[in-house]
Amino acid sequence: MGRAYEVRKYSIQKTGAARGKIYTTFAKEIYLAAKKGLPDPDANISLKRIIEKAKKQQVPSDIINRAIDKAKGVGGEDYQEVVYEGFGPGASTLIIKCLTDNVNRTVGEVRAAFNKVGKSLGVTNSVSYNYDYLGILDFKTDKEEELFEELLNAGIDLIDYENEDGEVTISMHPNDHDKVKDVVEKLIPDVDYLIDQVGMFAKEKITLDGEDAETFKKLYNMLDEIDDVTEIYHNVDIEL
Repeated sequence: MGRAYEVRKYSIQKTGAARGKIYTTFAKEIYLAAKKGLPDPDANISLKRIIEKAKKQQVPSDIINRAIDKAKGVGGEDYQEVVYEGFGPGASTLIIKCLTDNVNRTVGEVRAAFNKVGKSLGVTNSVSYNYDYLGILDFKTDKEEELFEELLNAGIDLIDYENEDGEVTISMHPNDHDKVKDVVEKLIPDVDYLIDQVGMFAKEKITLDGEDAETFKKLYNMLDEIDDVTEIYHNVDIEL
């Protein structure tokens, strides 16, 4: 079943964040996208895509608009993306993506979570070499063959394309994520993405048992509760 199966399983296993954290995370991501480009979704495709995802998660319009206003200079926040890599129990590894306006505060909170379970952060690339950086789309359609032809005709070099019982999972280079979405949405205007993400996916999964499994869950939950943490990637096949 390959990569598509692992991607679907990863999505199912992710712990859903509380509604408030979802709002906060999208506000930061919208701010960052607007700050990096133009604060206009019609002229900034990255901003447009993030707003679409935010609306799908029912993020209120006033939160979206305030984030864009801040990027225009209204308000004093200045968020940046930081990524930490760490070692959990057994052979587990984690990559923690954060959006923060205070790096010292964030790294202190992330390090404290690892310390509480007797584990530690690593240096850059100490973990990430065991992960693939991919764009992933997953959705249901009855046009899988036609879509595959359209993607080939568009000259997009896909990493993986899999269909299982009418559910298509496409893995691509992150730079091609928006190009693939354009092709998909042209052919399937009302597409409902089950997964729409650019992120880090473990090349190989491991299992943990007993105390190691409980320690990993404790660490994961502590990290997930940190306001600045937006994504946690890991290599453990476990329900959280």
